[in-house]
Amino acid sequence: MQHDPLVLDPTGRSRGQEEKVLHDSEGPVLVDILGELAWAVGDPDLLARLLADPRVSKDPRQHWPRFIAGEIVGKWPLYLQVSVDNMFTAYGSAHRRLRRLVAPAFSARRLDALLPSVRQNTAALLDELAGRADPVVDLRADYAVPLPVRVISELLGVPRDMQARFKETIDRIWNTTSTPEEAMAATADVYDMLGDLIERKHADPADDMTTALIAAHDEESGETTLTPRELTDTLLLIIAAGYETTVNLIDNACTALLASPQQLAHVREGRATWGDVVEEALRYAAPVSHMPMRYAVEDIPVPGWGTIRKGEAILPSFGAASNSPRHQRLSAGTFDVTRPDKSHIAFGHGAHFCLGAPLARAEGAIALAGLFGRFPALRLAVPEADLEPVASILGNGHATLPVRLQPG
Repeated sequence: MQHDPLVLDPTGRSRGQEEKVLHDSEGPVLVDILGELAWAVGDPDLLARLLADPRVSKDPRQHWPRFIAGEIVGKWPLYLQVSVDNMFTAYGSAHRRLRRLVAPAFSARRLDALLPSVRQNTAALLDELAGRADPVVDLRADYAVPLPVRVISELLGVPRDMQARFKETIDRIWNTTSTPEEAMAATADVYDMLGDLIERKHADPADDMTTALIAAHDEESGETTLTPRELTDTLLLIIAAGYETTVNLIDNACTALLASPQQLAHVREGRATWGDVVEEALRYAAPVSHMPMRYAVEDIPVPGWGTIRKGEAILPSFGAASNSPRHQRLSAGTFDVTRPDKSHIAFGHGAHFCLGAPLARAEGAIALAGLFGRFPALRLAVPEADLEPVASILGNGHATLPVRLQPG
């Protein structure tokens, strides 16, 4: 069994090499994630089994000895990601209770009601791009980012005067090059922002998800509300997950299509759909590479490898698992929208499967169809190899995505 940890690059620049190490391993790989050790799992079958295994917890308060002993608070840049009190870090019955309270906010009715706004916001952003004097734009900053910001803001009822602050604050908590002090400052700012939103919704309720969560009622357990901390942290989960992941999905799908014009031709000539593009982009370049953490509730034997010991941290490596050659064989590293099997694990698996997956899929397909329909000559303005990754171990996208909208 491996003992020297693979040190994960906080800038995201070594993601390809790191995924290869995970792909080549016969089992979990010991990694150093910003100073904490964990067993990274990039094998799709093993990861799916562990994510569905009741011996694997997401609650550090019960099952991570280093958290319980106070050894990471204020010292680890990713402390916020594991310390939140919402369904993301809940285990067993606590998770089931929170998911029951939150799930109605992601109902098919609410999604259907939101889709016209997604289309309107897409059209408005495309109009803004078309009106630019400069034919070269940053597609991430000017399209992939503002669309999810507007959609999530409408879903939650975030007032327009808060939206720029919302984006800037969430960007800071996803940046894994921050110092512990910078991470703590970002945490304080995000809670201040959410407290402001909740205060406004208490004073002026509306038909939005924040108001619905404030009034959440669980018939089965008799709970009438989320606790104040659960409410705040649930809003944080919805914002952080719904924003960054969708940005990266749109970014990565656009990049892959522009780098492989023959794949775009498959869509335009009817051999594939925009839904196919979304699924292949999720498989090929999962929006979240790693998502800390899970914890072994008891010793967990891994056949042919060894044992994950009770209390050890487990790092789901969704990027490596989704594009693993063990599943797709030699073609795993190729973007192919006509691939018959586009299965992936980008939205998680098991009890913690992402509730927002239908919205992300719909938003991605609408954004891509609108963009390539409006700008048929769209192309990269720089070589794909010159694109820099977003500075994060967690998020998988580009710092900027310069494109040329029109011929010239």
